[in-house]
Amino acid sequence: MYGSTGAGMRPGVRLGVDVGSVRVGLSLSDGAGLLATPLETVQVVEGSNAHYERIALLVTELSVCEVIVGLPRSLSGAEGAAAGLARAYSVEVARRVAPVPVRLVDERLSTVTAHQRLREAGVKGRKRRPVVDQAAAVVILQSALDGERSSGRPPGSPVVLESGPDGPGPGHGEALT
Repeated sequence: MYGSTGAGMRPGVRLGVDVGSVRVGLSLSDGAGLLATPLETVQVVEGSNAHYERIALLVTELSVCEVIVGLPRSLSGAEGAAAGLARAYSVEVARRVAPVPVRLVDERLSTVTAHQRLREAGVKGRKRRPVVDQAAAVVILQSALDGERSSGRPPGSPVVLESGPDGPGPGHGEALT
């Protein structure tokens, strides 16, 4: 077992990431790794790295021990363009937050679940847009936390950066699954 916070649970704050081409939703766990809560939505602006810089800053400021990035797959398990985007995004995040580990976890239906939960909470359609990405990040992170607690193993698969003589190089790495 990893720690005293629960059966198979490693202690520490984790950051959940729901990758999108326009917005990135972020969620945060408590230090015991029990509960995920919404954090913020970061806009993705073409040609800007501000969204990566914001994540790296949050990892440092919030003493994050691990970043969990959702990997969208179809119901059959196949990966499409969105999964490729998430894999590339996870590698860049891993490069910027190293040595903090980054893991990819299956996020099938996280956005659908997020919309459903927001609808059930009475959040109307237009007001849902700014927070749905955070809600999806909560679904992703909570699923990873619950999976680790029940299995005793870290969730998903690690994003591995290739190392050179000066450490991880820019853009080098692989999101394994």
